[in-house]
Amino acid sequence: MILKDELGRIAASQRSGIEHRSPGTSRESLKKIRPLENFAIVISGIRRCGKSTLLLQSMKGEDGYFYLNFEDPRLSEFELNDFEILEEVFEENYGENELYYFDEIQNLSGWESYVRYLLDNNRKVIITGSNASLLSREPGTKLTGRNLRLELFPFSYREYLKFMKKDDSEENFHSYLFTGGFPEYLRTGMDEVLQNLLLDIIARDILFRYNIKNPGVITEIAVYMLANISREFTLSKLRKTFSSIGSVTTIASYVDYLEDSYIIFTLPRFSYSIKSRQINPKKVYAVDNGFIRANSTGFSDDYGRLLENYVFLELRKRYREVFYFREKGECDFLVKENTKITKAVQVCYDLNNRNKGREINGLLEAMEKFGLDEGYILTFNQKDEITVDGRKISIIPAKNYLAF
Repeated sequence: MILKDELGRIAASQRSGIEHRSPGTSRESLKKIRPLENFAIVISGIRRCGKSTLLLQSMKGEDGYFYLNFEDPRLSEFELNDFEILEEVFEENYGENELYYFDEIQNLSGWESYVRYLLDNNRKVIITGSNASLLSREPGTKLTGRNLRLELFPFSYREYLKFMKKDDSEENFHSYLFTGGFPEYLRTGMDEVLQNLLLDIIARDILFRYNIKNPGVITEIAVYMLANISREFTLSKLRKTFSSIGSVTTIASYVDYLEDSYIIFTLPRFSYSIKSRQINPKKVYAVDNGFIRANSTGFSDDYGRLLENYVFLELRKRYREVFYFREKGECDFLVKENTKITKAVQVCYDLNNRNKGREINGLLEAMEKFGLDEGYILTFNQKDEITVDGRKISIIPAKNYLAF
């Protein structure tokens, strides 16, 4: 429980602090945030990717609102019942408003009950959280059908150019593949920012939340996964690599925790059978190229895998279902819309005589299997078009296909 006077001082200092902050680089996701009655707007994403700044940019367009950030350590004693006191504080200090902003609300157990109460009383609610499960496991049935989800990532290439005050060019895209898009890293250029971020996420979103008894191994697994971006893995092989972990079930939970905190993403091999998707090897990708490079070795000049990770992220932002394909050959990405595979995408930093056959044949195999007349090979800067057996393959610079 927290005293009313104390809560009033905290709310006032938070609001003053955020209102005096610079709104920063306008995010492309801002246009998707429209307060609605009956639906909570839920913004999830990795820590430090700009969720609070996005809230500020949304607030700038509103006449009145209430705001509270649950990341504040002064709110450590805040309980679900204290929302009644919070309502009094809000109304006494800011009058009547129907719009509520709550930052990092996952820190409060039972938050979904209060949000549902607000929605049932025709209020508008926008919340942020640092866990992908903010909408899946945690709310249960409380907000089913009553939420609209928005995932926020570090800066896209277009946002990076705006933030850095640069123009589109091959040189600047090459730099972006190396640096990624975390705002704080771009401001400082210090790898320590991204290294400390990894440790902070593991400590606050995994170790504390799940009461992990062997904290060191989570960090080891995270670093291992980041070092193996774009490669296949299985839980049984991870179990052999980290032999101190007792079971495959525990390994599976740890991978889920890393994915839930947006450190990594796992990509299933395509199969019409859901069971096969669960059993088959998966590939691993990460939330940001700079984050990969700062927290693992071997990526200083591996722009092929950095380009592939970039393409994965852009596809992940645009489509609900993305897979990889492997039978005789391999195709990096398949996009499924409704019940059909609609796109086959291969990624190759530099298409040349040594790899051309492998890349084209893997893409063609996927195109033939799913009846696609056109496929794509995304490169760093090559542009061409070829036709094989009546099927068109467009060779396009990745930034042109995905960013502009």
